[in-house]
Amino acid sequence: MNSTFKTTFLSRKPKFWMVRIFLFSLIFLSWTGQGQQLETFIDEAIKNNPNIQAVIKQHAIATEKVSESNSLPDTQFSGGYTLSKAEMPMMQQGEFSMMQMLPWFGTISARSKYATAMANADFVEIEIAKRKIAMAVSQSYYRLYEIAKKQQVLDSNIQLLQVYERLALTSVEVGQASAVSVLRLQMRQNDLIEQKLRLQQDYSAALTAINKIMNREEITDIAIRDSLTIPEKETEIDFSQLKLHPEITKYNELNEVVSQADILNKKESAPDFGIGVQYMLLNEAPNMLMPMATISIPIFKKKFKSVARQNKLKYEELEIQKQASENLLMTQLQTAIKSRNAARISLETQDKNIKQAQHANEILLKNYETGTINFNEVLDVQELQLKFQISRIEAIAAYFKQTSIINYFTDKN
Repeated sequence: MNSTFKTTFLSRKPKFWMVRIFLFSLIFLSWTGQGQQLETFIDEAIKNNPNIQAVIKQHAIATEKVSESNSLPDTQFSGGYTLSKAEMPMMQQGEFSMMQMLPWFGTISARSKYATAMANADFVEIEIAKRKIAMAVSQSYYRLYEIAKKQQVLDSNIQLLQVYERLALTSVEVGQASAVSVLRLQMRQNDLIEQKLRLQQDYSAALTAINKIMNREEITDIAIRDSLTIPEKETEIDFSQLKLHPEITKYNELNEVVSQADILNKKESAPDFGIGVQYMLLNEAPNMLMPMATISIPIFKKKFKSVARQNKLKYEELEIQKQASENLLMTQLQTAIKSRNAARISLETQDKNIKQAQHANEILLKNYETGTINFNEVLDVQELQLKFQISRIEAIAAYFKQTSIINYFTDKN
Protein backbone atom coordinates (compact mmCIF):
# COMPACT_ATOMS: atom_id res chain seq x y z
CA MET A 1 0.00 0.00 0.00
CA ASN A 2 1.55 3.34 -1.04
CA SER A 3 1.67 6.21 1.41
CA THR A 4 -0.91 8.32 -0.45
CA PHE A 5 -3.48 5.49 -0.50
CA LYS A 6 -2.78 4.62 3.11
CA THR A 7 -3.29 8.20 4.21
CA THR A 8 -6.58 8.40 2.31
CA PHE A 9 -7.78 5.13 3.76
CA LEU A 10 -6.97 6.06 7.34
CA SER A 11 -8.53 9.50 7.02
CA ARG A 12 -11.87 7.99 5.93
CA LYS A 13 -12.08 5.53 8.83
CA PRO A 14 -14.26 6.23 11.87
CA LYS A 15 -12.26 7.12 14.92
CA PHE A 16 -11.08 3.87 16.53
CA TRP A 17 -11.35 5.36 20.04
CA MET A 18 -15.13 5.26 19.58
CA VAL A 19 -14.89 1.48 19.33
CA ARG A 20 -12.84 1.32 22.50
CA ILE A 21 -15.45 3.36 24.35
CA PHE A 22 -18.14 0.89 23.30
CA LEU A 23 -15.97 -2.04 24.39
CA PHE A 24 -15.36 -0.40 27.74
CA SER A 25 -19.06 0.24 28.26
CA LEU A 26 -19.88 -3.39 27.53
CA ILE A 27 -17.89 -4.48 30.56
CA PHE A 28 -18.74 -1.72 33.01
CA LEU A 29 -22.48 -1.22 32.67
CA SER A 30 -24.48 0.97 35.02
CA TRP A 31 -28.00 2.36 35.21
CA THR A 32 -29.01 5.86 36.20
CA GLY A 33 -31.14 6.24 39.30
CA GLN A 34 -31.25 4.16 42.45
CA GLY A 35 -33.72 1.29 42.40
CA GLN A 36 -36.01 0.43 45.25
CA GLN A 37 -34.75 -2.01 47.81
CA LEU A 38 -35.84 -5.60 47.46
CA GLU A 39 -37.00 -5.58 51.08
CA THR A 40 -39.65 -3.01 50.17
CA PHE A 41 -41.23 -5.39 47.67
CA ILE A 42 -41.02 -8.31 50.11
CA ASP A 43 -42.82 -6.29 52.80
CA GLU A 44 -45.52 -5.28 50.32
CA ALA A 45 -46.02 -8.87 49.19
CA ILE A 46 -46.23 -10.19 52.76
CA LYS A 47 -48.82 -7.54 53.54
CA ASN A 48 -50.98 -8.01 50.44
CA ASN A 49 -50.41 -11.50 49.02
CA PRO A 50 -53.71 -13.45 49.02
CA ASN A 51 -52.01 -16.73 49.90
CA ILE A 52 -50.74 -15.26 53.17
CA GLN A 53 -54.09 -13.61 53.83
CA ALA A 54 -55.79 -16.98 53.37
CA VAL A 55 -53.43 -18.65 55.86
CA ILE A 56 -54.00 -15.82 58.34
CA LYS A 57 -57.79 -16.30 58.03
CA GLN A 58 -57.32 -20.02 58.54
CA HIS A 59 -55.45 -19.32 61.78
CA ALA A 60 -58.18 -16.89 62.86
CA ILE A 61 -60.78 -19.60 62.33
CA ALA A 62 -58.70 -22.07 64.36
CA THR A 63 -58.35 -19.48 67.14
CA GLU A 64 -62.10 -18.93 67.17
CA LYS A 65 -62.61 -22.67 67.67
CA VAL A 66 -60.95 -22.29 71.08
CA SER A 67 -63.98 -20.26 72.19
CA GLU A 68 -66.29 -22.80 70.59
CA SER A 69 -64.69 -25.63 72.55
CA ASN A 70 -65.47 -23.93 75.87
CA SER A 71 -69.23 -24.13 75.36
CA LEU A 72 -71.55 -26.60 77.08
CA PRO A 73 -74.02 -28.89 75.29
CA ASP A 74 -77.42 -27.40 74.49
CA THR A 75 -79.85 -27.23 77.38
CA GLN A 76 -82.82 -29.56 76.81
CA PHE A 77 -86.36 -28.33 77.44
CA SER A 78 -89.46 -30.52 77.24
CA GLY A 79 -93.09 -30.22 78.20
CA GLY A 80 -96.53 -31.77 77.81
CA TYR A 81 -100.15 -31.07 78.74
CA THR A 82 -103.18 -33.38 78.86
CA LEU A 83 -106.01 -32.17 76.64
CA SER A 84 -108.58 -34.67 78.04
CA LYS A 85 -111.45 -33.10 79.98
CA ALA A 86 -111.76 -36.09 82.32
CA GLU A 87 -110.58 -35.24 85.74
CA MET A 88 -109.25 -38.06 87.87
CA PRO A 89 -107.80 -37.71 91.35
CA MET A 90 -103.98 -37.31 91.28
CA MET A 91 -104.05 -37.26 87.51
CA GLN A 92 -101.11 -35.44 85.96
CA GLN A 93 -102.36 -32.61 83.79
CA GLY A 94 -99.02 -31.35 82.54
CA GLU A 95 -95.28 -31.70 82.82
CA PHE A 96 -92.36 -29.39 82.12
CA SER A 97 -88.69 -30.26 82.47
CA MET A 98 -85.23 -28.87 81.86
CA MET A 99 -81.98 -30.90 81.60
CA GLN A 100 -78.38 -29.75 81.23
CA MET A 101 -75.77 -32.37 80.32
CA LEU A 102 -72.27 -31.81 81.65
CA PRO A 103 -69.07 -33.47 80.45
CA TRP A 104 -66.75 -35.20 82.86
CA PHE A 105 -64.49 -33.02 84.95
CA GLY A 106 -61.63 -31.55 82.86
CA THR A 107 -63.22 -32.43 79.51
CA ILE A 108 -63.92 -28.81 78.55
CA SER A 109 -60.37 -27.82 79.49
CA ALA A 110 -59.03 -30.70 77.37
CA ARG A 111 -61.11 -29.55 74.40
CA SER A 112 -59.80 -26.01 74.81
CA LYS A 113 -56.19 -27.20 74.91
CA TYR A 114 -56.77 -29.34 71.83
CA ALA A 115 -58.25 -26.39 69.92
CA THR A 116 -55.36 -24.17 71.06
CA ALA A 117 -52.84 -26.72 69.81
CA MET A 118 -54.60 -26.77 66.44
CA ALA A 119 -54.43 -22.97 66.29
CA ASN A 120 -50.71 -23.01 67.13
CA ALA A 121 -50.08 -25.49 64.32
CA ASP A 122 -51.88 -23.19 61.88
CA PHE A 123 -49.84 -20.22 63.13
CA VAL A 124 -46.62 -21.92 61.99
CA GLU A 125 -48.09 -22.11 58.49
CA ILE A 126 -48.16 -18.29 58.44
CA GLU A 127 -44.39 -18.15 58.93
CA ILE A 128 -43.86 -20.76 56.22
CA ALA A 129 -46.07 -18.80 53.82
CA LYS A 130 -44.18 -15.57 54.55
CA ARG A 131 -40.84 -17.22 53.83
CA LYS A 132 -42.11 -18.69 50.57
CA ILE A 133 -43.48 -15.32 49.47
CA ALA A 134 -40.17 -13.63 50.30
CA MET A 135 -38.35 -16.23 48.21
CA ALA A 136 -40.81 -15.86 45.31
CA VAL A 137 -40.45 -12.07 45.28
CA SER A 138 -36.66 -12.35 45.38
CA GLN A 139 -36.60 -14.86 42.54
CA SER A 140 -38.80 -12.62 40.37
CA TYR A 141 -36.76 -9.54 41.26
CA TYR A 142 -33.48 -11.17 40.22
CA ARG A 143 -35.14 -12.48 37.08
CA LEU A 144 -36.07 -8.90 36.16
CA TYR A 145 -32.51 -7.80 36.90
CA GLU A 146 -31.14 -10.55 34.65
CA ILE A 147 -33.41 -9.69 31.72
CA ALA A 148 -32.83 -5.95 32.00
CA LYS A 149 -29.05 -6.36 32.11
CA LYS A 150 -29.15 -8.67 29.10
CA GLN A 151 -31.14 -6.05 27.19
CA GLN A 152 -28.56 -3.45 28.09
CA VAL A 153 -25.71 -5.67 26.88
CA LEU A 154 -27.54 -6.37 23.63
CA ASP A 155 -28.08 -2.64 23.04
CA SER A 156 -24.38 -1.97 23.52
CA ASN A 157 -23.39 -4.82 21.24
CA ILE A 158 -25.79 -3.63 18.54
CA GLN A 159 -24.20 -0.19 18.71
CA LEU A 160 -20.75 -1.76 18.54
CA LEU A 161 -21.73 -3.76 15.45
CA GLN A 162 -22.97 -0.57 13.84
CA VAL A 163 -19.52 0.95 14.37
CA TYR A 164 -17.92 -2.17 12.90
CA GLU A 165 -20.32 -1.94 9.98
CA ARG A 166 -19.12 1.58 9.22
CA LEU A 167 -15.55 0.33 9.39
CA ALA A 168 -16.41 -2.48 7.00
CA LEU A 169 -18.14 -0.11 4.56
CA THR A 170 -15.03 2.09 4.53
CA SER A 171 -12.83 -0.94 3.94
CA VAL A 172 -15.08 -2.11 1.08
CA GLU A 173 -14.79 1.29 -0.58
CA VAL A 174 -10.99 1.08 -0.60
CA GLY A 175 -10.95 -2.57 -1.57
CA GLN A 176 -9.73 -3.93 1.74
CA ALA A 177 -12.88 -5.98 2.54
CA SER A 178 -15.73 -7.63 0.68
CA ALA A 179 -19.41 -6.81 0.85
CA VAL A 180 -19.94 -10.20 2.54
CA SER A 181 -18.31 -8.81 5.69
CA VAL A 182 -20.85 -5.97 5.74
CA LEU A 183 -23.73 -8.41 5.24
CA ARG A 184 -22.49 -10.68 8.03
CA LEU A 185 -22.32 -7.73 10.39
CA GLN A 186 -25.84 -6.67 9.41
CA MET A 187 -27.19 -10.20 9.89
CA ARG A 188 -25.56 -10.34 13.29
CA GLN A 189 -27.30 -7.09 14.22
CA ASN A 190 -30.63 -8.54 13.10
CA ASP A 191 -30.02 -11.57 15.30
CA LEU A 192 -29.30 -9.42 18.35
CA ILE A 193 -32.38 -7.28 17.67
CA GLU A 194 -34.48 -10.47 17.59
CA GLN A 195 -32.98 -11.57 20.92
CA LYS A 196 -33.78 -8.18 22.41
CA LEU A 197 -37.41 -8.39 21.27
CA ARG A 198 -37.72 -11.81 22.87
CA LEU A 199 -36.26 -10.46 26.09
CA GLN A 200 -38.89 -7.73 26.06
CA GLN A 201 -41.57 -10.42 26.14
CA ASP A 202 -39.75 -12.22 28.96
CA TYR A 203 -39.49 -8.97 30.89
CA SER A 204 -43.24 -8.32 30.55
CA ALA A 205 -44.02 -11.81 31.85
CA ALA A 206 -41.60 -11.47 34.78
CA LEU A 207 -42.98 -8.01 35.60
CA THR A 208 -46.52 -9.37 35.66
CA ALA A 209 -45.42 -12.21 37.93
CA ILE A 210 -43.85 -10.01 40.61
CA ASN A 211 -46.77 -7.56 40.50
CA LYS A 212 -49.23 -10.40 41.07
CA ILE A 213 -47.19 -11.76 43.95
CA MET A 214 -47.58 -8.33 45.56
CA ASN A 215 -51.29 -8.46 44.58
CA ARG A 216 -51.19 -5.18 42.71
CA GLU A 217 -54.27 -4.45 40.65
CA GLU A 218 -52.25 -2.72 37.93
CA ILE A 219 -48.99 -3.87 36.40
CA THR A 220 -46.46 -1.23 37.34
CA ASP A 221 -42.77 -1.13 36.53
CA ILE A 222 -40.25 -2.23 39.11
CA ALA A 223 -37.17 -0.13 39.80
CA ILE A 224 -34.20 -2.48 39.81
CA ARG A 225 -31.00 -1.75 41.67
CA ASP A 226 -28.13 -0.31 39.62
CA SER A 227 -25.91 -3.31 40.24
CA LEU A 228 -25.57 -6.46 42.27
CA THR A 229 -22.22 -7.22 43.85
CA ILE A 230 -21.28 -10.68 45.02
CA PRO A 231 -19.61 -10.57 48.44
CA GLU A 232 -15.97 -11.59 48.59
CA LYS A 233 -16.59 -14.09 51.38
CA GLU A 234 -19.62 -16.20 52.17
CA THR A 235 -21.23 -16.17 55.60
CA GLU A 236 -20.82 -19.49 57.35
CA ILE A 237 -24.07 -21.45 57.55
CA ASP A 238 -25.03 -23.23 60.76
CA PHE A 239 -26.79 -26.35 59.52
CA SER A 240 -27.98 -27.23 63.02
CA GLN A 241 -30.31 -24.21 62.85
CA LEU A 242 -32.24 -26.03 60.15
CA LYS A 243 -34.04 -27.91 62.93
CA LEU A 244 -35.64 -24.58 63.89
CA HIS A 245 -37.12 -24.07 60.44
CA PRO A 246 -40.93 -23.73 60.61
CA GLU A 247 -41.34 -26.65 58.22
CA ILE A 248 -39.71 -28.74 60.97
CA THR A 249 -41.12 -27.04 64.06
CA LYS A 250 -44.64 -27.47 62.71
CA TYR A 251 -44.25 -31.20 63.45
CA ASN A 252 -43.63 -30.33 67.11
CA GLU A 253 -46.92 -28.44 67.08
CA LEU A 254 -48.68 -31.33 65.32
CA ASN A 255 -47.30 -33.73 67.93
CA GLU A 256 -48.81 -31.49 70.58
CA VAL A 257 -52.13 -31.68 68.72
CA VAL A 258 -51.99 -35.49 68.81
CA SER A 259 -51.03 -35.42 72.48
CA GLN A 260 -53.98 -33.19 73.35
CA ALA A 261 -56.25 -35.31 71.16
CA ASP A 262 -55.24 -38.36 73.19
CA ILE A 263 -55.97 -36.57 76.47
CA LEU A 264 -59.33 -35.44 75.13
CA ASN A 265 -60.17 -38.97 74.02
CA LYS A 266 -59.56 -40.25 77.56
CA LYS A 267 -61.78 -37.54 79.00
CA GLU A 268 -64.57 -38.28 76.51
CA SER A 269 -64.44 -41.97 77.43
CA ALA A 270 -65.49 -41.02 80.96
CA PRO A 271 -69.19 -40.81 81.93
CA ASP A 272 -71.28 -37.72 81.22
CA PHE A 273 -73.78 -36.53 83.77
CA GLY A 274 -76.67 -34.11 83.75
CA ILE A 275 -78.74 -32.12 86.18
CA GLY A 276 -82.21 -30.73 85.72
CA VAL A 277 -85.60 -30.08 87.18
CA GLN A 278 -89.14 -31.29 86.43
CA TYR A 279 -92.35 -29.44 87.24
CA MET A 280 -95.60 -31.47 87.28
CA LEU A 281 -99.20 -30.16 87.27
CA LEU A 282 -101.56 -32.49 89.19
CA ASN A 283 -105.38 -32.62 89.67
CA GLU A 284 -106.66 -32.30 93.22
CA ALA A 285 -103.10 -32.20 94.56
CA PRO A 286 -100.36 -29.63 94.89
CA ASN A 287 -98.08 -29.25 91.91
CA MET A 288 -94.69 -30.92 92.25
CA LEU A 289 -91.16 -29.66 91.58
CA MET A 290 -88.66 -32.48 91.33
CA PRO A 291 -84.88 -32.14 90.85
CA MET A 292 -83.37 -34.68 88.46
CA ALA A 293 -79.96 -36.12 87.71
CA THR A 294 -78.77 -38.42 84.96
CA ILE A 295 -75.55 -40.14 84.02
CA SER A 296 -74.38 -41.51 80.67
CA ILE A 297 -71.86 -44.35 80.99
CA PRO A 298 -69.98 -45.45 77.84
CA ILE A 299 -70.07 -49.18 78.47
CA PHE A 300 -68.77 -50.08 75.02
CA LYS A 301 -65.34 -48.42 74.76
CA LYS A 302 -64.17 -49.98 71.54
CA LYS A 303 -64.50 -46.60 69.82
CA PHE A 304 -62.25 -44.83 72.32
CA LYS A 305 -59.66 -47.61 72.24
CA SER A 306 -59.55 -47.34 68.46
CA VAL A 307 -59.03 -43.57 68.65
CA ALA A 308 -56.19 -44.12 71.12
CA ARG A 309 -54.48 -46.52 68.72
CA GLN A 310 -55.00 -44.04 65.87
CA ASN A 311 -53.36 -41.28 67.90
CA LYS A 312 -50.36 -43.49 68.62
CA LEU A 313 -50.00 -44.32 64.93
CA LYS A 314 -50.42 -40.64 64.04
CA TYR A 315 -47.62 -39.71 66.42
CA GLU A 316 -45.32 -42.30 64.80
CA GLU A 317 -46.32 -41.03 61.35
CA LEU A 318 -45.44 -37.46 62.30
CA GLU A 319 -42.01 -38.53 63.56
CA ILE A 320 -41.32 -40.23 60.23
CA GLN A 321 -42.57 -37.23 58.28
CA LYS A 322 -40.42 -34.92 60.40
CA GLN A 323 -37.30 -36.95 59.65
CA ALA A 324 -38.17 -37.03 55.94
CA SER A 325 -38.72 -33.27 55.96
CA GLU A 326 -35.38 -32.67 57.69
CA ASN A 327 -33.62 -34.80 55.08
CA LEU A 328 -35.36 -32.99 52.24
CA LEU A 329 -34.59 -29.51 53.59
CA MET A 330 -30.95 -30.45 54.16
CA THR A 331 -30.69 -31.76 50.60
CA GLN A 332 -32.32 -28.64 49.16
CA LEU A 333 -30.06 -26.37 51.22
CA GLN A 334 -26.93 -28.25 50.18
CA THR A 335 -28.06 -28.09 46.54
CA ALA A 336 -28.62 -24.34 46.77
CA ILE A 337 -25.18 -23.83 48.34
CA LYS A 338 -23.55 -25.94 45.64
CA SER A 339 -25.37 -24.02 42.89
CA ARG A 340 -24.40 -20.69 44.44
CA ASN A 341 -20.75 -21.74 44.60
CA ALA A 342 -20.97 -22.81 40.96
CA ALA A 343 -22.35 -19.38 40.06
CA ARG A 344 -19.42 -17.70 41.80
CA ILE A 345 -16.96 -19.89 39.88
CA SER A 346 -18.74 -19.12 36.63
CA LEU A 347 -18.60 -15.39 37.35
CA GLU A 348 -14.86 -15.52 37.97
CA THR A 349 -14.37 -17.45 34.74
CA GLN A 350 -16.47 -15.03 32.69
CA ASP A 351 -14.56 -12.06 34.09
CA LYS A 352 -11.32 -13.65 32.85
CA ASN A 353 -12.86 -14.44 29.46
CA ILE A 354 -14.17 -10.88 29.06
CA LYS A 355 -10.74 -9.44 29.80
CA GLN A 356 -9.18 -11.73 27.21
CA ALA A 357 -11.85 -10.81 24.67
CA GLN A 358 -11.14 -7.16 25.40
CA HIS A 359 -7.44 -7.80 24.75
CA ALA A 360 -8.28 -9.51 21.45
CA ASN A 361 -10.37 -6.52 20.42
CA GLU A 362 -7.47 -4.20 21.24
CA ILE A 363 -5.24 -6.23 18.93
CA LEU A 364 -7.80 -6.02 16.12
CA LEU A 365 -8.11 -2.27 16.57
CA LYS A 366 -4.35 -1.86 16.34
CA ASN A 367 -4.44 -3.82 13.10
CA TYR A 368 -7.12 -1.47 11.86
CA GLU A 369 -4.87 1.50 12.56
CA THR A 370 -2.31 -0.01 10.20
CA GLY A 371 -4.95 -0.38 7.50
CA THR A 372 -5.60 -4.13 7.79
CA ILE A 373 -8.48 -5.80 9.57
CA ASN A 374 -10.15 -9.20 9.33
CA PHE A 375 -13.87 -8.64 9.89
CA ASN A 376 -14.49 -12.37 10.25
CA GLU A 377 -12.21 -12.33 13.28
CA VAL A 378 -13.92 -9.18 14.54
CA LEU A 379 -17.31 -10.87 14.34
CA ASP A 380 -16.03 -14.05 15.99
CA VAL A 381 -14.55 -12.11 18.90
CA GLN A 382 -17.72 -10.05 19.24
CA GLU A 383 -19.85 -13.19 19.42
CA LEU A 384 -17.57 -14.67 22.06
CA GLN A 385 -17.58 -11.44 24.00
CA LEU A 386 -21.38 -11.28 23.97
CA LYS A 387 -21.54 -14.90 25.10
CA PHE A 388 -19.24 -14.15 28.04
CA GLN A 389 -21.22 -11.05 28.99
CA ILE A 390 -24.52 -12.93 28.95
CA SER A 391 -22.99 -15.77 30.96
CA ARG A 392 -21.66 -13.26 33.48
CA ILE A 393 -25.12 -11.74 33.96
CA GLU A 394 -26.65 -15.21 34.31
CA ALA A 395 -24.02 -16.13 36.91
CA ILE A 396 -24.79 -13.05 39.01
CA ALA A 397 -28.54 -13.67 38.78
CA ALA A 398 -28.07 -17.35 39.60
CA TYR A 399 -25.95 -16.46 42.63
CA PHE A 400 -28.64 -14.23 44.12
CA LYS A 401 -31.47 -16.59 43.17
CA GLN A 402 -29.72 -19.38 45.06
CA THR A 403 -29.08 -16.96 47.93
CA SER A 404 -32.83 -16.33 48.17
CA ILE A 405 -33.34 -20.10 48.49
CA ILE A 406 -30.67 -20.30 51.19
CA ASN A 407 -32.35 -17.39 52.97
CA TYR A 408 -35.60 -19.37 52.99
CA PHE A 409 -33.89 -22.09 55.00
CA THR A 410 -31.77 -19.84 57.22
CA ASP A 411 -34.27 -17.01 57.84
CA LYS A 412 -32.08 -14.21 56.48
CA ASN A 413 -34.64 -12.48 54.26
